[in-house]
Parts: sequence; structure tokens; C-alpha cells
Amino acid sequence: MDVQLNKELFNTRLKYILDSWTKASKNDEFGTLTDVDTIFLPAGDPSPEDEPIRKGVAFQTWLLGYEFPATLTLIQKDKVYILCSPTKAKHLDQLRKHKTAVPVELLVQAKSKAPPTDALPRFLEAFTTHQRIGTLTKEAPKGKVIDEWNKALDAVEKRPELVDIAPAISALLAVKDEEELKTVRTAANLTTCLLAHHAAVKLETILDRETVISHEQFAAQIETRLGSGEGENAKGPDMRVWSKGRGLTDIDWDATEFCYTPVIQSKTSKDGYDLKTTAESTEDNMAHKGVFLISLGMRYKGYCANLGRTFIVDANKEQEAIYGLLYSLQQELIPRMKDGAVIRDLYQHAVSYVKKHKPELEKNFVKNIGFSMGLEFRDANYVISPKNGRQLKSNMIFNLSLGFQDLEDESRNKYALQLTDTIKVGMDKGICLTDVIKSSKDILLYFRDDDVDMDAKPSKKPSAKTNGHPSPMKNKTAGGKVLRNKTRSAAQEEVIQSTAAKIAEHQKELHANLQEEGLARYSEEGAGGTGKEGKSWKRFQSYKGHEAALPREVESLRIYVDRKAQSVVLPIHGFAVPFHINTIKNVSKNDEGEYTYLRVNFQTPGQLAGKKEDTPFEDPDATFIRSVTYRSIDGHRFDTISRQITELKKEVNKREQQKKELADVIEQDTLIEIKGRRPHKLQEVFIRPPLDGKRLPGEVEIHQNGLRYQSPMGSQKIDILFSNIRHLFFQPCDHELLVILHVHLKAPIMLGKKKSQDIQFFREASEAQFDETGNRKRKYRYGDEDEIEVEQQERKRRHMLNKEFKAFAEKVAEASNSSTGEGLEVEIPFRELSFEGVPFRTNVRLQPTTDCLIHLSDTPFLVVTLADIEIASLERVQFGLKQFDLVLVFKDFTKAPLHINSIPSSQLDDVKNWLDSVDIPLAEGPVNLNWGPIMKTINDSPYEFFQSGGWGFLGGAGEESEQEEESESESDFEGGSFQESSSSEDDNESDFDGSDASDDSGSGSYDDGSDDGADWDELEREAIRKDKKAAESDRHRGDDSDSDARPKKKVVAKAKANGKANGKANGKAKR
Repeated sequence: MDVQLNKELFNTRLKYILDSWTKASKNDEFGTLTDVDTIFLPAGDPSPEDEPIRKGVAFQTWLLGYEFPATLTLIQKDKVYILCSPTKAKHLDQLRKHKTAVPVELLVQAKSKAPPTDALPRFLEAFTTHQRIGTLTKEAPKGKVIDEWNKALDAVEKRPELVDIAPAISALLAVKDEEELKTVRTAANLTTCLLAHHAAVKLETILDRETVISHEQFAAQIETRLGSGEGENAKGPDMRVWSKGRGLTDIDWDATEFCYTPVIQSKTSKDGYDLKTTAESTEDNMAHKGVFLISLGMRYKGYCANLGRTFIVDANKEQEAIYGLLYSLQQELIPRMKDGAVIRDLYQHAVSYVKKHKPELEKNFVKNIGFSMGLEFRDANYVISPKNGRQLKSNMIFNLSLGFQDLEDESRNKYALQLTDTIKVGMDKGICLTDVIKSSKDILLYFRDDDVDMDAKPSKKPSAKTNGHPSPMKNKTAGGKVLRNKTRSAAQEEVIQSTAAKIAEHQKELHANLQEEGLARYSEEGAGGTGKEGKSWKRFQSYKGHEAALPREVESLRIYVDRKAQSVVLPIHGFAVPFHINTIKNVSKNDEGEYTYLRVNFQTPGQLAGKKEDTPFEDPDATFIRSVTYRSIDGHRFDTISRQITELKKEVNKREQQKKELADVIEQDTLIEIKGRRPHKLQEVFIRPPLDGKRLPGEVEIHQNGLRYQSPMGSQKIDILFSNIRHLFFQPCDHELLVILHVHLKAPIMLGKKKSQDIQFFREASEAQFDETGNRKRKYRYGDEDEIEVEQQERKRRHMLNKEFKAFAEKVAEASNSSTGEGLEVEIPFRELSFEGVPFRTNVRLQPTTDCLIHLSDTPFLVVTLADIEIASLERVQFGLKQFDLVLVFKDFTKAPLHINSIPSSQLDDVKNWLDSVDIPLAEGPVNLNWGPIMKTINDSPYEFFQSGGWGFLGGAGEESEQEEESESESDFEGGSFQESSSSEDDNESDFDGSDASDDSGSGSYDDGSDDGADWDELEREAIRKDKKAAESDRHRGDDSDSDARPKKKVVAKAKANGKANGKANGKAKR
């Protein structure tokens, strides 16, 4: 076979060795290289398959790309010598001819029957010219070449001193480059796929059927998923398993193998539970209850990934608690595995965490919690132990192995718990590459007795909290004996309790956690500062300098509107006084007799102007001019001035609104185009939002650090960097007209003149059919045959589209993960969980995904990240109503809550079940709430809000509140306060959006000349207050009246007449 060596990679790594060697100091990780003259690496005959890979072989493979047995390598700072056979020399000659950092000289030995050459003596001469030689002293390779070398070395009178450089070799191998990281991710994907889609499912089947099988046999069955047999009886990889994995479409199965035979342990293992890496599966038959340990390690192209899991059947409360501690400890440690972290500090933190939560388990905690991995499965120089002072570096790969051993159950039987994962060290935090099946809901199994006592009193048990990553095994019942997350009493509860009762039980736990998190998030000291910090006094300067900066037109002491300076110059007592347009609220003009009056109203504190009442001022106690009135007989001039001021006000407001909208837009870095090969492309796709010009399909390309969309002929292009992608969605064209690849960004970017946080690539699923009247097929075929064929072709075309888009989406995710290491996954909507609602103006189908709630079929798009939701409020939940509303409140209280209206009541239970399943606290009530004042109160002081009970005023799910019937006074937060209701979405948001003194509340409005300067909005609100007061007095006239609801309907009618109704039957208009 013609072996092609990666010459550029060899040169890069050789240069890395020489640079590290040159810069090495005694106190860093390359300290053992400081006093070394040369590096000597002997390679003997290949090791048996059951032996682990030695460090010398790993280093040679890393440097050369392949293992070359029976070779001797001498690396000097000015030259590299390689002693090898003629066959190997043919392959290694590629390096000799290439321009490398230092020259490579091949010393070729003679063939077995040929006369000897001077290769060995020359190599020995180069070796003995040095005094201190670095090598792997603890390794003893074997083979003919090694024997010849040792014999030649024995004849030398003065041998050089040998220095162990294993720590430096470990440091060279520890930090992975991009190509190595990609290979490790593939190995991790193989490992997680095997566990999730075979090992765990098979274990469940064995327990369900009580199959008699030994630990060795179960391990062998897992091992055969990679293939078995030889010759004609050989079987390839089991694609029924591997096809379910992520990013496993282009796997080189010849380069895939197990790091070790899978390890299965149960309470019947003759050697007991063993958490060491040397543990093996025994020939004893597996137990069907108790604790089960599964360890799997896969190697792809030489690079390792490993994971270990615990499964517990009929766990008691103590076992659940200990595993919960193990899981929370892992979540605590992974973010700490970042660049610069000291290994011993990591171990000490783990011990401290165990001491804090369960001090009695310290003696059972493992002595080390992992090691570095790569080509070598376990690097002894990077073991996470209390004595290791080495530092973690970004892009290292670690096997984080947590566990408790020698634990005892109620029967004094010993058991152990483990949780092992492959972790990539990042700059800011670690990333788990094998994040699958490890939450309590995933690993706790319970037997359900067939003779369940139906009269037994159920014991209440809160459900375990999920980790937000649903696994393929979740919510699965096998055969009727094994249940997930159900104790015997819980199985009885399932028969007795209704679904609503279970949701209420879980919601109590979620609401309690929400309250605790809220109090922890906002400290008492920061209570006043966590609200609307953006609301501050803004200075507006009309002219810089003194009077010389004023325009000449003011010399006549007449009112002048200066559009350039955005100011209005008013004559006051013989002086021209400029006022910035943002200090002016509005202007009004009215005629009285022969005079025309022009009134300029200013922004001042203390005005009851709704959203302007809390406008900040530098000194609210100062004396303010509220308005200035001018009189003139020139009505036409005042008309012109009034119009100019109003237009300038509108123009400035519009400009500041645009500036505010574009505040979060980022400027992306430059896209790095891929070199050396053509980029992966998705052709003939349209983009939304559309680009300028004619609507034509373009193509999407995957480059090194992002995506690029190019319109036809390359006239327009859009770059999307992987670092700015938050979610990636693939929506198949089943039951849809479009097949969609959708990108949701972390921060908006500019597309043309508009900003966009969502970019979508799509293709229409249906194509134009042949004309039935003129198609040739109609002449010879009759009946429904042609229609059936068309339907078959349509299904086939849709299937091909789905396959093409999904494969491209997975390539995008893989490229993103290689570039950023953030673990981007392709999310596919669950149509069976979808429901209809109105998030904007039209009724659409909303579909949940793993981490989001989305609507992608039409614009405007909706993408809500579930992790950003604080609480969900179900409103208008009443018997007899056909629809209800859903309000999603975000953890960022400065964002306006999302209203999804008019959801059919028939889907209420489905929505509640879904919200509960993704651990979102929910509440329900019979009326709509006015969320503007609620969010304003929360933003003013979040700490006081949680101190006073937090979200308790909403009531938990399933709790019926009778406060409206028991008390005549209603909550300040209810939507019945029509004077606080808003007739537009902008008004709702302005209650808490931190708007400054510049606003459009007065633009285009004209006062009627009243003395107090009140405008139409104020008069309208006063009329609503009077109507409400009259309606309340009518309601109190008699308690025995049959028509108690009639006065409330009058309030609604009057409110609508004034143009301030919400458009919903909410607040006091409800019962």
C-alpha cells in the first residue's frame, strides 16, 4: 500500500518540538528537556493488541502520522536521524525530500540476506557524540533491531547519560490541534452513540426479561457492534446502531476500535465493584437488581474517548442522594477545567465539595479523578490527583472520572457509583464531549410488581430534576416490569393520581427552586442597582461655545427652528435662548380673535403623563419652566413654526429609535475561507430575510470559521460566523411546504439596511407539475395510476430534500464545534408537541425543540430559548372559554414578556405537560394581567420583589384563586385597570424600557390652550377614571342583584369608546 505522509503536519510538529525544547526552563512542563543534547526514540516490534499503547509509540504516531515499528529515531536541534529498513525508507523518503525545519537523514539497514551496511555504526556515532540524551527510560521495547542496538551499545566504552523526558513528551502530546480535536469528537460521538442506542437499551431489556447472561457475554455483544467474524462469515458494523449517532456519516470503520473490552459490573461480580481503569468483566452471571456499572472506550484514528455510567435498579433514597451528589459535583468541576487551572486545585475542590455536602463520604471518594487522554489512553503525567502541580492548557482532553467506592447498602452489601466523561479543556470553561444519559431520570430504574396493592397509600415523592438534555431512553417503559423514575409507591400513584396532580407536585418544587434562585441572584446590597440602570440623565447641547455659535437668524429676536442643531431658539426678555428639541414635549396653537397663540410645553418632572412620569432629571428639586406662550397676529408664521417643531421632533425621535434598535448589532470578524479543498455547499436555496433585487436561489458554503451565502453570480454575499450562532434548526418538509435550515444568532447582524437575528435558508418542497391537459402521459394512462405515481414521486422528492438538508446541517454543526468547541447541535422540531397560537398578528403553529420554542415557516420568525424563560403564565384559563393565552417571562427582566394569545383550550393539557417536562415553572389564572406595571415594579427592585414572595402572587399551576369573589378590591397587577392599559405594543414596552427624555409622546399633538397645559391623552385618561369610578359605585348598589356583571360590561364599552380597551375580555370585565 502506498502510504502518503502528511509532510506539512510533520514539519509543523517538528518545529513545535524544537521551539519547546529551545524555550524550555526547569520550572515549566518542558523542564526535562533543558539539559538534554538530543532526543532518542527507539521503536521495537509491534505490541500485542491486548496491551495499551506505549508513550513512545504514541509520540512516533503523533509526529509521523503512522506507527513505524523496528526503527530508531534521533532528534537533534540541527538534524533528524532515522534508522529503518528499506521498505520503511521508501515511505519516509517523502520527509527527506520535503523542506523541513531541520534536515532528515535516513540510515537504511540491509535486508536480511544482503551484506550489512554502515547504517547502524553511523547512527551509533551520532548517538555517542552527545553527553546527555533524553529518552523514555521506563519503556523497554523488544525486537531484532533493539537487540542489535543494545549489542552495539554494549561495545561502547563511554556511554552517554540517559535522562527520562516522559513529562516533556506528555506535555507535547497533551494540547491537541484542530485536526486532533475533530478526531476526538468523532470518537466521543461513537462512544455516546453506542451507550445511548445499544448498551443502555440492551441492559434495560436484560433486566426486563430477567435474561441469564454473564458480564463477559454482555460485553462481547457490545463489542460486536463494530463487526465480527472473519472471511466469508465477517459482519460489518451494525448500522442500525451507528446510524442513530450524530456526525457519524463518513466514518472510516477500519480506523475505529475499542480502547478496551467494555466493562460490565454488577453486585454478582466475583471481584466486587472496581473503579480502576484495569477493571474487567467477569464470567459471573449478571444480577437483575442493584447497581450496574458500564464503562466504554472508543478509539478513532488512534485517539481515545471514554465514558462510564451507573445504573441503579430499585434505588433507595440514600443511593439517589449519593448519585445526585456525584452528578452535581461533575457539573461543578467541568466549568473549572479551563486554561490555567492547576490540577491539584481541581482535586482539592472536588474533595471540599464532598466534605461540604456529605462529609461522611470523603473516605469513599476516589484517590484521583481522571487523567489526560489522546493517542495514549492514560497519561500518567497528567493524572488529576492531590499532588500534581501541572496546569491545564486549552484544547487538552481529559477523562474526568468521579466515583465513590466501598459504599454499603441497607443489607451491608458493598457497591460503588461512577460517573465518567470525556472533557475538552477550554479557555473559559470545560466542555463535555460525552454528555448523554447521566441525570437521575436517565439512570434510575425501578421494578414494578405485578401484584401492586391498589389500596396502598401512595407516598409523595418529588420528581428528579432533569439536566435539560433529553436522552433517547427518557420516558421509556420496557415490557411492563422496568420503569424509569418510578418507585413502587410511585407506580401506585400513577394509577391513583391524575396528570394534573403530578404536574402540581412538580411545579411546587420548581417554584421553590425559582424563589431560592431569585433571592440568591439579587443580593440586598445590589437591590437598587439591578433595575433600570440604563435610565439616567442625558445632557443635550445645542451649540458649543458662546453666542457666536448661534445662527444669524436669531438677531431679529424671532422664533427660529434650527434643524441642523436640532434646537428651537426662543426670544425671552430680549435674549435668544436655544432649547434642544429633546427638552420640548410638544407645541400647541390656537386662535383667539385676531391673535394666534403658540404654546411650547417642556419636559418637566411631576407630570402625570403616563410613561414620562419617571423621566430622570439631573436635579428634580430645581425650578422648571413648564411652558412658554407667544402671541402674534401672524397666524401663518405660527402655523409654519408649529409644523417645523413637530416635524423636527418626529425626525429626532425616529433617529433615536433607530439608534436604539441597532444598539445590539455587532460587527462580525472576517470569515476565513477554507483552503486546500472545495467547501461543502448547499445549492439552490433561498434566503430569508430576502436580499435586495430579484428573488433567485443561491448557495450556502461551509468555511473554516463560518457560513457564507452567495447570491447568483456572486453579486451579494452574507457571512455568518460560527462564534455568533446560538441555535441551528433543521425543519423537514413533512407536512410543510418548505424544507428549512435556520440559524438563530447570539447577536443581530445587518442585512442590507435592516438588522436580523434570524437567517433562514430554504427550498420549496413541491415543484410545478406537468399540465394534465397536455401531458403525453394522459393519452395512454387512465384512472388514478398517474396520480399515484405523482404522489410517490412527491414523497421521494421530500425524502431526498430532508436527507440533503439534514446532512448539511450536521456538517455545519460539526464544523462549528471544530471551530469554537461550544457543542452546537442540530435541533429538529417535535411536531407531535406543537400547538397553535398568536405570538404576533396571525395564528401560527408553534413547535418545541430540545432547547427552544420556534415558528419558522413564515415571517416574522419566533425563536424562544427555554433556558431564558423565568416563568410561564397561563391566562384566561376559565371553564367555557375556547381559548387561553400564554405569557413567557424572561430571566432578563428588562425584556418585555412574550404574549402568545388565542391558544385553543383543547391544547391546554398538552401545553402544561410540555412546560412541566422541560422544567419551566408555570402559573395559571382566569384573567389577563397588565405586565407593564408588573415588570416595572420588578425592575425597580428585584430583591424586594423576591423578598415579598416573588412569583407567588401568580399562584402555582392547578391552584384555583377565589380572590376576585372574596374581595371587592383587585390586584394592582390585573389588567382591569384600564387607565394603565396600553393601546399599542410600544406603550406596553415603554413602561420599563429605560427610555430617556427624548420621546415621541407629544409629537404631532396640539393642546387646546388650557391653563395647566394638559393634552388630549391626559383628558382622555381622566375621562376613563371617571367612568370607572361611576361603574364601581353602580356595582355596590345591591348584593342581591342578578345583574352583577352588567356594570362591568359598561366599563368595557366605555373604555372601548375612548380607544383604550385591550381588545380582550380581561381584568374586571371577567368573573
